[in-house]
Amino acid sequence: MAKNKIAFTPIEDRVLIEPAAAETVSAAGIVLPTGASEAPLRGEVLAIGAGKSNKDGSLAALPVKVGDNVVYAKFSGSKIEVGGSEFLIVRANEILAVINS
Repeated sequence: MAKNKIAFTPIEDRVLIEPAAAETVSAAGIVLPTGASEAPLRGEVLAIGAGKSNKDGSLAALPVKVGDNVVYAKFSGSKIEVGGSEFLIVRANEILAVINS
């Protein structure tokens, strides 16, 4: 994934994700046509918000940090385009896992 310099700060518990590129070869080695490849459900965290306010006024820490590779729910977030690249803004609770590698 290319490291993008982007001036973007999500608010509250939202996270900006750069989706991973779609796979072009199946696990069996078959080359997939462009329309047949499914959009990946993983990506890299590029920016995070400050966190959601608790009832006592403190901010709840987000479970991810910039640079984490994450898996997110299929229909989560909103797609946006910035500088010709497509990104996804999701709430922290829509992130299913952090990929540790």
